[in-house]
Amino acid sequence: MTGFRLNQSGLRHHLRGAGLCALLAMGQAHAADALHGKTLYLNGPAGGGTACARCHTASPTANVSKILSAADNPAAISAAMAANKGGMGNIYAGKLSDVDLADLAAFIGNPGVGAAPAASLNPASLAFSGTVLGQASSPLAATLANTGSGALNIDTIGVTGAAAADFSIAGGTCAPGGAVAAGANCTVLVSFKPSVAGARSASLAVAHNGTGGSSSVALSGTGSAAPQATIGVSATSINFGALATNTPSAPQSITLNNSGQSALTFSSIALAGANGAVFTLGGDCAVSKPLAGGASCALTVAAQPTASGAFTGNLTVASNAANGNVTIGLAGSGASATAAAGATPNVLAFGSQTIGSAAATQNVTLTNTGNVVLTFSSLAVNGAAGFSVAPGSHCATALVPGATCSVPVLFAPSAKGAFAATLVATFNGGAVQVALSGAGTTAAVASPTVSDAGPIGFGEIEVGKSAAPHTTVLRNPGTAALTIATLVIDGANGGDFVLGGSCAVNGAVSPAGSCTIETSFKPGAPGARLANLLLVTDGGTQFSLPLSGTGTAIAAAPALTLTPQSFDFGSSAASKRFTLSNAGTAAINLSAATFSGPFARVNDASGCAALPFALQPGASCDLVIGYTPAAAGASNGSVVLQADGGGSWTIALAGQAAAVPPNANAAPAQNQGGGGCSSVRDGTDPMLALLALLAAGVLFWRRRNPAQS
Repeated sequence: MTGFRLNQSGLRHHLRGAGLCALLAMGQAHAADALHGKTLYLNGPAGGGTACARCHTASPTANVSKILSAADNPAAISAAMAANKGGMGNIYAGKLSDVDLADLAAFIGNPGVGAAPAASLNPASLAFSGTVLGQASSPLAATLANTGSGALNIDTIGVTGAAAADFSIAGGTCAPGGAVAAGANCTVLVSFKPSVAGARSASLAVAHNGTGGSSSVALSGTGSAAPQATIGVSATSINFGALATNTPSAPQSITLNNSGQSALTFSSIALAGANGAVFTLGGDCAVSKPLAGGASCALTVAAQPTASGAFTGNLTVASNAANGNVTIGLAGSGASATAAAGATPNVLAFGSQTIGSAAATQNVTLTNTGNVVLTFSSLAVNGAAGFSVAPGSHCATALVPGATCSVPVLFAPSAKGAFAATLVATFNGGAVQVALSGAGTTAAVASPTVSDAGPIGFGEIEVGKSAAPHTTVLRNPGTAALTIATLVIDGANGGDFVLGGSCAVNGAVSPAGSCTIETSFKPGAPGARLANLLLVTDGGTQFSLPLSGTGTAIAAAPALTLTPQSFDFGSSAASKRFTLSNAGTAAINLSAATFSGPFARVNDASGCAALPFALQPGASCDLVIGYTPAAAGASNGSVVLQADGGGSWTIALAGQAAAVPPNANAAPAQNQGGGGCSSVRDGTDPMLALLALLAAGVLFWRRRNPAQS
């Protein structure tokens, strides 16, 4: 919401008399609710559209773009929308009622209105199915909602209780130190990784500034000592939309993944439900094909309704997975064949352009919103000269339902003043129109351009993780500076996309200068996610870029590299160091190492930590292995490293122990017999008897001659 530059004398010029009278009458009948207006200002209308705070900062008192001119003055807001100031007409058209306008104006006039948060954390409990010891389960979500009228500030998020160490926060949109706006919510993802077998319990605790100061969810799970399979899916539902009767749809794909430690065996893959016969099943998943740990397969589903109206069904996958069977909801509607198209944006504003300068270019994205293949027969511009479709073949290929194409539109004014025209895209069944506007001037003006000509797609990204940022460059090859009036991500799933870069609202771009807009995708749920990037300059130029991505619940496969992958010790008894490196983007939790043959791990202070341990992305460590043969000859063996989620890696080992030399085990010579006097070892040495007689003779002689002794 930008561009509040109208004064009272100018209102009637921009408002129809009936519309103004309606606003004035509404003001008499409706007691404006400033608190509701605050919600609209901070969060945007319930029907979609960006929050005023995105462009005017969190408080109207900053008076960004003279928003205080709308204080207690709903007519000023309506006038700005009618004039499409800062793109307001595009953003809020049909989304704000007269009551909403009055409430919004009341808040702008009283921005200090008080509000109080109220927290609600649901469900009351999260129960994890049987999970093998040391293996992390798929995360479960708890939703923290703010049902009050003030911001809910989150202090801490943690796990408490007897088995707190077996549960962990695995992501989500809630964050310590963050805030949840009134009427909004966020999620906390919790994972279960049992350390001992049996029932385990704890509590998820969220401390906040709402009533009671904290909220909690009971956590429970069961640890299993036996390896188990775990199933994951890329989506939990498929909506085919409106399909032409008796015409098959394009197949929709679902990916199944086994993140467990044993093979996933399917016992049944079946379509059912009220209209199960409408659907057909395909893909490479099959009852006869077990899925190894870490592997995946794909199922496809197509629909062909035979009658008009809604249809539903489900795809059920039964297996030996520890987390139970999976049911994927299927829905759509049948209707007579209808060709339909939509355009993004539906208003294309070029702003002021210097007469005689190079033509400004903007793009319109056309989408097949019908249920039959769409073919465009013509692309034409009707109205003032100066607008045209860029030379070349555009949207010449037939579009299946849901597909898109781009049309580049040029504007090169030949005279001063305002210009208006309409882009008309004619297809089999009708036409879609886009309003075009611009102005010619002899003054120096900015000439904004963006580097992207069409939709920005991010592909499949695991829920809770972020895609690599996409960079869009805003350039100004014009002769005057421009200011960014609006820069927002909006739409059905705007919260799943992240905005960054050096471009910013109220930021200036000098002639020949540029700035960058970075967009990224962080899905909060599986399935297709859609949004829109809207950029409006102070000169009235608008750019609209569709954003798309698909959230997936399948965990990324570990990426462990071993150097070397095999080794022959030969006859050497020296230990060998093997380097383990994590070349992936997620931590690898190594849980066990199983040795075979005369090989064993050697404890080394500079080597890998004791198992189990986590090897972080980009990190490496050395596993030290020794060779201790028990007999001569060749030896073969291995070490198998195992990770949570079923990943395993093997190092092949070999050795060749030398034969033991003859008499190598004979005892060394001993000084038997006291001084080498005898070699007799059986106790019958005759020398002993002679010595005994001599000793007896000496004693007898001394007793007979005591004086001489």
